[in-house]
Amino acid sequence: MEKNVLDMRGVACPGPVIEAKKALENMEKKELEVLVDNQAAVQNLTRLGSYMGLEIKTEQRGEKEFSVLFQENGQGQEQQKKKEEKGDAECAECAPVFIGTGKKTVVIASDTMGSGDDVLGRLLMKSFIYALTELKDVPERVILYNGGAKLSIEGSSSLEDLRHLESQGAEILTCGTCLNHYQITDKLAVGRITNMYEIAEKMMGAEAIIRP
Repeated sequence: MEKNVLDMRGVACPGPVIEAKKALENMEKKELEVLVDNQAAVQNLTRLGSYMGLEIKTEQRGEKEFSVLFQENGQGQEQQKKKEEKGDAECAECAPVFIGTGKKTVVIASDTMGSGDDVLGRLLMKSFIYALTELKDVPERVILYNGGAKLSIEGSSSLEDLRHLESQGAEILTCGTCLNHYQITDKLAVGRITNMYEIAEKMMGAEAIIRP
């Protein structure tokens, strides 16, 4: 039988993990080799395999070529099943506890993520917004203000991902004062304009606020 190979060399995080997870979930017999070009991707894929109860084999084939092989492991999958059953049994009589599964509001105040290097920061923010589109549950809304307002305009590298989130039911709100300040109001390309009163109201009413 031909081996399933996924070439993720040159693909930025979180691409390799997301694509590997998709591929594995669609396989009846889970056996997949993923090629990547950095150790960080290897570690992320290894954690994915462990989470899914699969056997993982890694190999470095060159300075920038690594192989991560996922294989079904009867013992590993059985342990995963037992772990889940044990968790269900232990919680059967527990009082309900809020664990952050309610409606979430993502608040983005910059077109970069973190501080240090703006080029890296923009890449991280793009990756974060893309990752939101791949989650099982999308946020209830995304609020963009200050530099974050630049993400919802024409030409933004995150525009299509924000449109995808909107198509999945997420409300995309961009601060009108911020758009006006940057003189980009006429370039808004997804969602709608909001004001600081509504931003405060939405944030106060959110069950959880996520700030990248």
